[in-house]
Amino acid sequence: MKLKTNLSILLASIVLVACTTNPFTGKQTLALVPNSQILPMAFQEYDQFLTENKVVTGTADANMIKNVGQKISAAAERYLTANGYAGYLTDYEWEYNLVDDPAVNAWCMPGGKIVFYTGILPITQGEAGVAAVMGHEVAHALANHGQQRMSAGQLQQIGAVAGNVALSNDPKNQSIFNQAYGIGSQLGVMLPFSRSHETEADRIGLTLMAIAGYDPIVGAQLWERMSQAGGEAPPEILSTHPSNQTRIVNITEWAPEAKAEARKFGVTTFKK
Repeated sequence: MKLKTNLSILLASIVLVACTTNPFTGKQTLALVPNSQILPMAFQEYDQFLTENKVVTGTADANMIKNVGQKISAAAERYLTANGYAGYLTDYEWEYNLVDDPAVNAWCMPGGKIVFYTGILPITQGEAGVAAVMGHEVAHALANHGQQRMSAGQLQQIGAVAGNVALSNDPKNQSIFNQAYGIGSQLGVMLPFSRSHETEADRIGLTLMAIAGYDPIVGAQLWERMSQAGGEAPPEILSTHPSNQTRIVNITEWAPEAKAEARKFGVTTFKK
């Protein structure tokens, strides 16, 4: 019992101490693994990925990815500086690459390392669509979602260890705990946690693309096309992402707010 109590106190102490502030929401977020460790690993993995895949260079599409990426990262810099976070991006090393791959995908590693696959270009249908995806992916990096997922995973492991220690003299209930904990923590914590990150990145991304001069309503149109192009999706409760329809509704609601925020930076026209 004493060990169980000590583990609980230790877990609570870790959560209280290992936090950082999300510059877009003002909320405290988990930061058990510092970016000083995460970013070098991310940069190394990114470079390795580029050596193992066909990077497209010198084409109109490749240049578009770089140009839009630079506009989105500049928008992020403007927003962060204006809101008291000058220097937030000091350790970022922005890089934007187009990779020849039919997958309908794009991603941004911690520290601003971005990849678009050629397979997503028929869905983005031009510069504004690319900006919608770019804003979303960059938002993941700016909000330190990778750091939060790693931290949550560590807490999940600590919870499992604590439960097993507490039930070490009761093998039957220990087995029941492990089964229930695995399912419950995944459905009740980890998947909603991931969906909340996607929703947060959607909202932050709209602000970034609007400040960069793109109409945020294009994000809703992009998800309409994505919905038409994709197969049957799993129920939202079993998915790491919100449903396409949820995203369309949210983005349509948030688009005017993103434009209003962009106007604070003198942006009054928005490219579609």
